[in-house]
Amino acid sequence: MMRQALAAARTAFDHDDVPVGCVVALGDRVIAVGENRREVAADPTAHAEIVALRAAATALGRWRLDDVDVFVTLEPCTMCAGALLNARVRRVVIGALDDKAGAVGSRYNLLSDPRLLHEVEVTYDVLAGESATLLGEFFASRRSAPRNLER
Repeated sequence: MMRQALAAARTAFDHDDVPVGCVVALGDRVIAVGENRREVAADPTAHAEIVALRAAATALGRWRLDDVDVFVTLEPCTMCAGALLNARVRRVVIGALDDKAGAVGSRYNLLSDPRLLHEVEVTYDVLAGESATLLGEFFASRRSAPRNLER
C-alpha cells in the first residue's frame, strides 16, 4: 500500500506539488488514492490525505471510515490529522516524519491524544527513506529553479 502511496506522490511531483501520496484501504483492497493537488486545484486544502479521504467516503457512501487504514508518505499536518480523526479512521501508516509541520508525533500527536474524540493506531517509518528521498529531490529542484515571483 505504501508503494502505491509513493506512486501517487510521484504524480504530485510531476505536476509541481509537494510529493505526498495517500492510499485508503479496506482490508487489503484499495478504496481511494490521493496526491497533493494544491497547485493544480488552486486549493489550500487539497492535501493528499484530504483528497483520498473524500474519494474513500464517496466510494463507500459514508463519512465514518472507522474500518479503513490510511497509508501516507509524509506525516500528516494538523489539518489532515484533524480530518483523519473526524473520519474515525482505524489506523494510519506513515512514511517520513515531518519535523516542521508534523502533527502525528513530530510537532504534535493529535491522533493519540486521549482528550480528543477518537484515537488512531499509528505505525511509523514505513518506506521512510524512499519518501524522504522523493521529498528531498523535489525541494532540491525547487531551490535550483528560477523563482516565479507572480505566484
